[in-house]
Amino acid sequence: MNFLRGVMGGQSAGPQHTEAETIQKLCDRVASSTLLDDRRNAVRALKSLSKKYRLEVGIQAMEHLIHVLQTDRSDSEIIGYALDTLYNIISNDEEEEVEENSTRQSEDLGSQFTEIFIKQQENVTLLLSLLEEFDFHVRWPGVKLLTSLLKQLGPQVQQIILVSPMGVSRLMDLLADSREVIRNDGVLLLQALTRSNGAIQKIVAFENAFERLLDIITEEGNSDGGIVVEDCLILLQNLLKNNNSNQNFFKEGSYIQRMKPWFEVGDENSGWSAQKVTNLHLMLQLVRVLVSPNNPPGATSSCQKAMFQCGLLQQLCTILMATGVPADILTETINTVSEVIRGCQVNQDYFASVNAPSNPPRPAIVVLLMSMVNERQPFVLRCAVLYCFQCFLYKNQKGQGEIVSTLLPSTIDATGNTVSAGQLLCGGLFSTDSLSNWCAAVALAHALQENATQKEQLLRVQLATSIGNPPVSLLQQCTNILSQGDKINRRGSKIQTRVGLLMLLCTWLSNCPIAVTHFLHNSANVPFLTGQIAENLGEEEQLVQGLCALLLGISIYFNDNSLETYMKEKLKQLIEKRIGKENFIEKLGFISKHELYSRASQKPQPNFPSPEYMIFDHEFTKLVKELEGVITKAIYKSSEEDKKEEEVKKTLEQHDSIVTHYKNMIREQDLQLEELKQQISTLKCQNEQLQTAVTQQVSQIQQHKDQYNLLKVQLGKDSQHQGPYTDGAQMNGVQPEEISRLREEIEELKSNRELLQSQLAEKDSLIENLKSSQLSPGTNEQSSATAGDSEQIAELKQELATLKSQLNSQSVEITKLQTEKQELLQKTEAFAKSAPVPGESETVIATKTTDVEGRLSALLQETKELKNEIKALSEERTAIKEQLDSSNSTIAILQNEKNKLELDITDSKKEQDDLLVLLADQDQKIFSLKNKLKELGHPVEEEDELESGDQDDEDDEDEDDGKEQGHI
Repeated sequence: MNFLRGVMGGQSAGPQHTEAETIQKLCDRVASSTLLDDRRNAVRALKSLSKKYRLEVGIQAMEHLIHVLQTDRSDSEIIGYALDTLYNIISNDEEEEVEENSTRQSEDLGSQFTEIFIKQQENVTLLLSLLEEFDFHVRWPGVKLLTSLLKQLGPQVQQIILVSPMGVSRLMDLLADSREVIRNDGVLLLQALTRSNGAIQKIVAFENAFERLLDIITEEGNSDGGIVVEDCLILLQNLLKNNNSNQNFFKEGSYIQRMKPWFEVGDENSGWSAQKVTNLHLMLQLVRVLVSPNNPPGATSSCQKAMFQCGLLQQLCTILMATGVPADILTETINTVSEVIRGCQVNQDYFASVNAPSNPPRPAIVVLLMSMVNERQPFVLRCAVLYCFQCFLYKNQKGQGEIVSTLLPSTIDATGNTVSAGQLLCGGLFSTDSLSNWCAAVALAHALQENATQKEQLLRVQLATSIGNPPVSLLQQCTNILSQGDKINRRGSKIQTRVGLLMLLCTWLSNCPIAVTHFLHNSANVPFLTGQIAENLGEEEQLVQGLCALLLGISIYFNDNSLETYMKEKLKQLIEKRIGKENFIEKLGFISKHELYSRASQKPQPNFPSPEYMIFDHEFTKLVKELEGVITKAIYKSSEEDKKEEEVKKTLEQHDSIVTHYKNMIREQDLQLEELKQQISTLKCQNEQLQTAVTQQVSQIQQHKDQYNLLKVQLGKDSQHQGPYTDGAQMNGVQPEEISRLREEIEELKSNRELLQSQLAEKDSLIENLKSSQLSPGTNEQSSATAGDSEQIAELKQELATLKSQLNSQSVEITKLQTEKQELLQKTEAFAKSAPVPGESETVIATKTTDVEGRLSALLQETKELKNEIKALSEERTAIKEQLDSSNSTIAILQNEKNKLELDITDSKKEQDDLLVLLADQDQKIFSLKNKLKELGHPVEEEDELESGDQDDEDDEDEDDGKEQGHI
């Protein structure tokens, strides 16, 4: 600022200089000055001039400012001034002119400077790199500048950022900034960045944008938040609208569940601020983006199910039935609920069960229909209710049946205490308000859409016209009102009522020959239609003529020739005589050529600017596209072609019946084959099991035969070599010496087992000591313990080897004893068969042999236990070894870290000492220079005066910055 004052002061002292010359001097100083302070002051002066003299600063200084950004990155202050100056040059936000010409010129100026700036793509890359700086005075101006560039030339800047390495990722870091100003401006930057660019939208979404934005919305208070919540919601809409990939990612990430708290609006008396209404409106629009009919059906269906499962639909229905909700929020909520339930059976069933909090409770559908047929309600609200009713009936045959059933005689409430949906529709259909007529006719047509059963059921509906007169069918009453035309005085459009009734009749009669027969049964209907079509009327009536032609064409195409007077051929002859085929086709084409037809065919939602535009329904436009061509063909066909076509139809029907019959037979045979296959598989399993059992039994029999033959041979040998048994001391061939030897061996095995158990106990104690020493703290103790542990492990290995060898020897001895036992048993059995022994000797031998068997089994069990214990010891030894290895590695790591820390401490101490020495030398030099100045007679300012001077300069800078922020 001091430099700028000097320049401006020089202007006033000398001859007058223009602003361009001043700016040129400042640019020269920025380009040529070697001192950073001079360059900084010059850039600051350019910043102060850039708002008033935008064109001059932009032309002369832009190149120098970009050079400053490239070369002076170490000084955050000059970088901040340069970024602010560029922002003032490029942005149109600071312009205060009201005139259109000046505003247009300023916009052109901003776009031209933006084009100059981004001509070199390195400038945008440089700006992205500057956004990595954490300094507030650099990051905030950088965010504002990049936002302004995107507003001016969005697609070009988006492309540069897209090809820049980590360009989008750098911008995503702004959402995590702790300073709210930068974070909020970062949201605005991402809004401009993601607008109409699917590739950037995907990158931003996969950089965890949904999580961060939803966190910000929650922190700011959901719908009660401020403008920040609004900005976040707009950014979410940019990311999700018409982007199937991001919508799927949003659903798979379970972010739909986090939307439910948005619609917990609380007490109705809490108040609805303008910001809250705006926030809630955007939140409802975001829900509609996820379930829009324009999305792929699979994605929409999955989002609808998720919204029901998490309770979001229930929350929306609560707002729908609440009191005190603003009209625009209520309208948008109805539209949102409509698209959440559209085509989803589960959601439609839930919506049918919702009741309004009234006394007595009424279904929500009835309450909404009351608003639709009430002409005092706002037009937008009535359109929303009609859309909700259409979405409730879309692909919902169950709901269609429930609506039609409320009109049938068996279900009408005779007391009249409750009003049904059917009664409300009939009341709207025959009221004096043309808009109510149209809405009720379209709603009733949707109850018949693609449902032949309900079309036939609706023929049963009877209406009481006046006292004393017989009831009239609903079909007849519609044609009566249609024939009266403009005779009844109605409020609203002249043709709206007739268009609505004609659309209802066309939907009703299409694909329903019985309804066509009922319609033709009234002899006045066909003459009325032909008379309407044949007349030459104005442009407004041409649409009615086209719809009458369509209705007559449907009566021909879906005619089953059950009425002799109005068979297909006779109706076509009537058209040819009274109207003419070409004229008829021309009138039929008036429908699709109407300007409002194409508008209605684009979206399912009835969204009209005013009631006069409410002519066509979206589903009816589909019906016209489907029938227009076939009716044209049917009119031009001759009787012979009709006969051939009927014959072809009959043959096709017969063929279809035969095909269905064979299909049923094949289906039954397939079921029988499946049952037979299952039976065969079960029988195969049983057969295999029986075969395995037979083979086992055969092998067992063979074994028994072999044993029997072996025993026979042994018995023959024993009878030859042994005499009669007389000696009581010799028991079945087993000598007393052998029994005593067996006992001694058993005692030795017992002693060996006890010795092994004692050795195992010692090893257990050693292992416990090792564990305790392993767990004791201190690196010195661990290092000493490892040496001792390694010795103990080596000893344990030796002792385990000896134990294994002992066990092997014992197992060999046990196998020998078992073989001797088997031989003794065979001898005793053979001798018992050959020569019987007195009772006492047999019992003694049996008891001793059983005793030997028991001891042997006990020894076997003990050896097994010893083996298991040895296995456990080896596992514990390996575990201890692993623990020792891990402890050694941790000791080494800790030692390395300790050495590093000691080196760092010594380095920092050295640096501190050097700094202290430098400071002392500097103070000494300053003191000596002051003394010299005093000796020379120059006045020297004290430190307090210098500080006050610096403070004044800083105050000037703060005032300038405050003014700039005020402009912003």
